[in-house]
Amino acid sequence: MNNKFAERLKAERINNKMQRAELAERVGVSVRTISYWENGERECDFDTLLLLASILGTTTDYLLGAID
Repeated sequence: MNNKFAERLKAERINNKMQRAELAERVGVSVRTISYWENGERECDFDTLLLLASILGTTTDYLLGAID
């Protein structure tokens, strides 16, 4: 299965020169949770998706793969 969210979350984190630990701290989750999301093993809730987009300077549509 192609998981755009997982791919794009990781790419945007790297583009923003963030380690998983920094993103985890800013979002208020564990580093392992970030890993789960980036590996497509779990999904975040809507409020967290909005927060991730804001922190990473992108949109929810982009993170979810609705737009390129």
